[in-house]
Amino acid sequence: MTARPTLSPDTAALITASPNCDLLLSPDLAILEASGAYLEAMQVARDRLVGQNLCDALAGSDSLESLIASLRAVQRTRLPHQVIPGLFRVATVAGSTPHQHLLEIVNTPIFQHDELRWILHRVRPVDRIADSARTERRELEAALEAAEARLRSIMRTVPDAMIIIDERGSIELLSATAERLFGYTMDEVAGKNVKILMPAPHRDEHDGYLKRYLATGERHIIGIGRIVVGQRKDGTTFPMHLTVGELRSANKHHFTGFIRDLTAQQLAESRLKELQSEVTHMSRFTALGEMASTLAHEINQPLTAINNYLKGCRRLLQRVEGEDATTLRDAISRAADQALRAGDIVRRLREFVARGETERRVEDLPKLIEDASTLALIDAKANNVSVAFRLDAKANYVLADRIQIQQVLVNLIRNAIDVLAESDGRRELEIATSVGADSTIQIEVADTGPGLAPEVAAHLFQPFVTTKQKGMGLGLSICRTIVEAHGGRIWAESKPQGGTIFRFTLHSARDQETNGVQ
Repeated sequence: MTARPTLSPDTAALITASPNCDLLLSPDLAILEASGAYLEAMQVARDRLVGQNLCDALAGSDSLESLIASLRAVQRTRLPHQVIPGLFRVATVAGSTPHQHLLEIVNTPIFQHDELRWILHRVRPVDRIADSARTERRELEAALEAAEARLRSIMRTVPDAMIIIDERGSIELLSATAERLFGYTMDEVAGKNVKILMPAPHRDEHDGYLKRYLATGERHIIGIGRIVVGQRKDGTTFPMHLTVGELRSANKHHFTGFIRDLTAQQLAESRLKELQSEVTHMSRFTALGEMASTLAHEINQPLTAINNYLKGCRRLLQRVEGEDATTLRDAISRAADQALRAGDIVRRLREFVARGETERRVEDLPKLIEDASTLALIDAKANNVSVAFRLDAKANYVLADRIQIQQVLVNLIRNAIDVLAESDGRRELEIATSVGADSTIQIEVADTGPGLAPEVAAHLFQPFVTTKQKGMGLGLSICRTIVEAHGGRIWAESKPQGGTIFRFTLHSARDQETNGVQ
């Protein structure tokens, strides 16, 4: 046994405590120190190993020559060198034939002042490598199973429809929402081309789009949402918003489609347009009636004057004799009769418009206010108007013509927004309901605008009175006609802290219902 070369206590302790299977060798291959892990793995005592030459310690090993070649390569190249896994034994007892271990070995030079001082000889039993690989594989499989479980959970619970396809367009995953939306189960579409979910002509063009993107990388929809048309299993189509994302894994492409059904949204938009058209039509109709009433009032006065003048002419002609005078008296009498007839027609028109005949029914007041607000508050956000609703739970049902009362609300709300849009102060609008006296319900539209000037407030509900540059002055007059035709009243008040409150009343439907009015 050779004498043990000198080794500092710190270096010896560092090798001894190493968690790896290490030997520290001198340049002449004497074993200076061994780690506890090495001694345990090779089943040898330290005092039988440290101080020996490595070639003597491993004498009889099948792969000893490859180890010696590796150590010489380290000394020659001054670089680390790895030994192909081979069989090695530790000859601890002369004449014995201990079990050989399949080892993977790496020899690493250690320099001090640019001089080779030690060689770190590190071994790794291949059976441990295999165990480690099996452990890593199990951990990887567990991670993959967990990832798949998370993905399945996402596909079951994601609120929007979600579809995953490969680079050929084949469906790999379909979320539960997508199954309900398209009417297919995952088993029915697995591996099939996603174009089965599209109507013509998109169905025939989809594969070409996919191939062109894979060839050129030019994006037309990936990362950009757009509205397209989908097709259900039963052949019906529906509008949808589609956003496509891309996932690249190695040399493969996967695409994820996020789909939102727009059927309900488009129905709501269609209903809004229909409602707006109805209110606009009724507004024009009522405006025409109000104008007719006003014109009737104005025309009736000159007709009365014409009739009076004709009566005076007839009395004057009674003093004149002759055939011509008789003819003239007859013509004037006929003209006076026609003037009276025209006055009756005008008077009937005024009475008809003033009565404001309506088709009143039991209406849900909160729903009525909601529909009217949807129309009237379109520009509220753009004008930074804050809107609040304070609806009395007891003020539920009224007896009203739905379209006409919506017209009143739209007019009052739009007027308030127009005023607030030009205001420099707070821009707040409040719509409220409350139960009033005598089985009535009161509706309020209040704003924080500048309020009403006294000269305007006195004639606010008269025709052709307006504070708008382009207004006709018929809006509030129409509102008064409609409300009064419903047996209610409408008025305006200035708020002490600034602003205006418009109030009008309607009859509660409860008493009417008990009296058999539907």
